Amino acid sequence: MKIALFLAGKAALHGETPVGAIIVRKGRIIGSGFNRVESDQDPTAHAEIVALRKASKNQGDWRLIDASVYVTLEPCVMCAAALLNARVSRVVFGAWDTRYGAFGSLFDFSHDPRYNHEIEIKSGVMREEAGQQLRRFFRQKREETKSRKN
Repeated sequence: MKIALFLAGKAALHGETPVGAIIVRKGRIIGSGFNRVESDQDPTAHAEIVALRKASKNQGDWRLIDASVYVTLEPCVMCAAALLNARVSRVVFGAWDTRYGAFGSLFDFSHDPRYNHEIEIKSGVMREEAGQQLRRFFRQKREETKSRKN
């Protein structure tokens, strides 16, 4: 999770919402990413999707069975669906996302019997650090917006 937090910090430096993700299989990082929505002008460029694309390319397979994803913020619906489709085994996240979260906050796709795959979820890992990064980022954005109006 420390690496994901580091990546989230890189996102913030690029003016992106500070979310970072890594994908681990057999004790090795096979993919990593941070939010790139603004940089790429791509609404799908969330940290998890960026990491999934890299991991799939690295492994030569879109199925990431036995892989674990570490992400600083609870995945949204889009990312949760992508993680399910990739057949990842486990998702570990830091902060809860009460607005968009799809692994327990707003929805819970992890054990939905309508899907043919389940994902083990571990939440709240380094949640204070992840939450602090997000709060600091959005506080700074609000201050920038306020100063532009004045």
